[in-house]
Amino acid sequence: MDLDLRQLRYFIKVAEHLSFTEAANQLFVAQSAISQQIADLEDKIGTKLFVRSKRSVQLTPAGAVFLKEAEQIVTKSAEAVVKARQAESGTIGSLAVGFLAPHVRTFLPELIRRFRAKYPKIELSLNHFPIRMLKEALENGDLDVGFTAPAGLSRIDGIRTKIIRRAPYRVVLPCDHPLANRAALNLSELADEPFIIYNRQDNHVGSFHYIVQLCEKSGFTPKIASQPRFVDTVMILVEAGLGIAILPKDFEMSASSSLRFVEIEDSEDGSFELAVAWKKGNLNPSIPLFLEELEAIQPELPAAADH
Repeated sequence: MDLDLRQLRYFIKVAEHLSFTEAANQLFVAQSAISQQIADLEDKIGTKLFVRSKRSVQLTPAGAVFLKEAEQIVTKSAEAVVKARQAESGTIGSLAVGFLAPHVRTFLPELIRRFRAKYPKIELSLNHFPIRMLKEALENGDLDVGFTAPAGLSRIDGIRTKIIRRAPYRVVLPCDHPLANRAALNLSELADEPFIIYNRQDNHVGSFHYIVQLCEKSGFTPKIASQPRFVDTVMILVEAGLGIAILPKDFEMSASSSLRFVEIEDSEDGSFELAVAWKKGNLNPSIPLFLEELEAIQPELPAAADH
C-alpha cells in the first residue's frame, strides 16, 4: 500500500484543528477536497480515522495511533529532501583527506577547525600516509584530497595540484656536533661527514637522489652511513651521533631538542614544495568547499595545474 504524502498532510492538519473547515483554510484548498482525500486515505488503511458529527470531529483510537506515525513519515520525508539537497551541494557527506606530517602542521589544524565549524554534517576522514601510499590512494580514488610533494603526481591521469607551501632544507646535526652552533653552513663543509638519508626506494622528500645531487653540486659525493625508511629513524640516528641529515625545516617542529637545524648557504633549489592535490573527475561536492576554506587561510595560492 502506497501512502500519499499529501493525504497525510491533510490528515495531520485536520487532526490538529479537529475541523475540516479550519484545515481547508490553513491549506488554502476546498473543504470538499480535504474530505475526499481523507476518505481515500481511510479506504487505503481500511479503518476510520475520524468520528464526524454535525457539531464536532474527533480522532478514533486508530486515528490517534496513526497520527503519530503520519507525523513521523512527513517529518522524515522532509528531512530526506533536505539531506538530498545538502548532499548535492556538498554540505553533508564525507571527505577523505590524506597528508604528509609534519608539513601540514602549520595550517591543517586551523583548516580542520574552520571546515568543521562551517560544515558540521560533513564527516572528515583524516590520515597521515607515507608519500607513496598517499599518491596511490589519490590515484585509486581512496582519497578525495591529498597534501603531498608534487613530484610524481603528473603521472596520475586528471590530477589537479596547487603548491601551498615551500619549506627550506636544513642540515640536521646533533647538538654536540662542532658545527651545530653555526648560523649557516656551506654543504662543502660536510664533505667528510657520514650522511643519514631516506631509503632510495621510498623516494620521499629529502630522498637519496635529491641529497646526492645537492651534495654533488657542492663538489662531493656524500658518504652514506645509513638509509632508514622513516624520517623519525633518520632523526634518531642523527641524535645518536651516527651521521648528519638534510631535511625540510618543517621537521624541526617535531624534532628532539638535542638536534640542530642549520641553514644551508647559497642553496638555490633548497626548498621542499607541498601541494594540495585532487582528481578533476572526482564528483564529491565537498571537495570545492574544502578547497575554498584552504584558500581562505592560504590566500596567496597559485592557480591549480592540471595533469
